Amino acid sequence: MDSPQGAAVVAEGFGLRGPRGWAFRSVDIDAGPGSLIAVEGPSGTGRTCLLLALTGRMRPAEGRAEVGGLALPRRMAAVRGISALGHVPGVNELDPALTVTEHLRERALLRRRFDGSLRALLRPRADRAADARRRIDGALETAGLDLAELVKEGRTPVRDLERLEALRLSVALALVGRPRLLAVDDTDLKLSAAERAEAWALLSTVAGSGTTVLAVCSQAPEGTAVVRTGGDTAPGNRDHDTTTGSPDTDRANPDDPGPDDPDPDLEDTAGGARPGGAPNRGTTAHGTTTGNEATGHTATAPAADGDSTAAPGAAGARHGADGKGASDAFTATGRA
Repeated sequence: MDSPQGAAVVAEGFGLRGPRGWAFRSVDIDAGPGSLIAVEGPSGTGRTCLLLALTGRMRPAEGRAEVGGLALPRRMAAVRGISALGHVPGVNELDPALTVTEHLRERALLRRRFDGSLRALLRPRADRAADARRRIDGALETAGLDLAELVKEGRTPVRDLERLEALRLSVALALVGRPRLLAVDDTDLKLSAAERAEAWALLSTVAGSGTTVLAVCSQAPEGTAVVRTGGDTAPGNRDHDTTTGSPDTDRANPDDPGPDDPDPDLEDTAGGARPGGAPNRGTTAHGTTTGNEATGHTATAPAADGDSTAAPGAAGARHGADGKGASDAFTATGRA
């Protein structure tokens, strides 16, 4: 699989506010291309909203941010074009009735229809099929998902997958589009200690291939650049929520429109926040990555080796095509 050039993620005083109050505030990030960034905090502190805002799917209310040199919120559509969502409950979920092979084929078709150029569509069918196979094989290899080891190989329904296998599949689907930024929610949800280690090894492999990774978790492993959400968390205070019984509740609300925008380049998506109205002040970083320490209130991560580039990609999701239960930001583009 060709290695993409990861997207640098920079934010200063970043915050998002919805009709019911602040989802998060005062988040600072400085991460180079190919970084692995953990968004850590208790459930309900705006972790998922931060992930969606940094991938161009929710509109920030204050501060500044750039992803791959693209400013938010002005270039939200462009940021969606270079980013991809892995597992995000309520937004980008796998269809339990489909098999693994059906998910992969569907993702390849969506990428060709919505992400490909007109010239690519005019290529001979055999060439298009070969390109799709290369992309799928490369994505599966990077995600560490061996179809031969599944219960029914590629014919295994998603509902029969183990939690870690489903995570690998969602990552593989996202990587088919060769994104510069991969975002994954609830990385360590319902995983044993050994499975958590495997999940972080998977994300480290993806980051090592050149893609910047943004992962929501309740507790990040040592040596990972960390962005913390929640007002009671300060640098050096690792007061984690290790509950794994229920998913995060700070989801996007597709029925809640954002503010009117006079600029045609600005594309709004779902706005929403955790009820209660109290601001969640995001702080930052205490972890280190490959020797570079994140200091003060800034999450800092180094750039990965390699300067190769690839075409912008996007996550694959069934809901991205048919628009079921999703806002306009998640429909018709195949970039849920």
